Amino acid sequence: MNSPLRVRCLTSADLAFADSVRAQAGWNQTLDDWRRFLAADPEGCFLAEWNGAPAGTATTTVYAPELAWIGMVLVHPDYRRRGIARALLERCIEYLRGRGARCIKLDATPLGKQVYDQLGFKDEWTLARWECAKFHPLPNVPDPRVRSWRESDAHNIEPFDAQAFGVCRKGIVQALARQSRCALALEDADGALIGYGLLRNGSQALYLGPVAATSADGAIQLIRELLARGDGERIFWDIPDPNNPAASFAQQHGFTAQRALTRMYLGENAAPGDARKQFALAGPELG
Repeated sequence: MNSPLRVRCLTSADLAFADSVRAQAGWNQTLDDWRRFLAADPEGCFLAEWNGAPAGTATTTVYAPELAWIGMVLVHPDYRRRGIARALLERCIEYLRGRGARCIKLDATPLGKQVYDQLGFKDEWTLARWECAKFHPLPNVPDPRVRSWRESDAHNIEPFDAQAFGVCRKGIVQALARQSRCALALEDADGALIGYGLLRNGSQALYLGPVAATSADGAIQLIRELLARGDGERIFWDIPDPNNPAASFAQQHGFTAQRALTRMYLGENAAPGDARKQFALAGPELG
């Protein structure tokens, strides 16, 4: 007997469904995010069908042999509890191992974590989604070290960004910067790049992140100036729990923790990065 479940590559014709199931879940990504995933790796984005009808999605991102990512694991409410999420994850893992990825990571919701545990994923650290329903700028003296992001900056973030994240992700950062409402860079007194941060449009709220810098003070200054561009708007900000300066700043300035997630990994975590140096994450779908 043939199975009613089929997993195939996602195509541009599937994006309307993909974004509709994203909207039903209340996630913050946009159609531009789906298009970016497809453009970056069309063979690494997947659609699950049940008796020929679209039922679920998943995406992958390969950063380096040391690290790849699974994101956008979504199942339409009408098709849950049929093993679709597990089938999508197994296809993602098979694909990423075929690409030579030695470690696969994801950010798990409490509900999804049950499936990831069964597949052998291990906990790395926890994080929280912080939200401000209506942010108002803080009194702030503009810092002359902060300037607008330039295309060439992507080539200069590796020394501190790879230390924070674990591997180089300049291609993804560059793509996200192009999508951002505001992208800022931080220089030292000699003009060397020592930090960057993005404020991006989302379907539910503005999204702060990623933000990485060589010091907490520099990161907080970037965050202040990015948040100033979100006057009066709803803002999401994902912060690793080990990053006390970022979480403290969020709590002190009107943000509240809305949900908890767990960063998990499968395989050898050879490039763990440093959660204390990640002041805002790129999003659960990217790390």
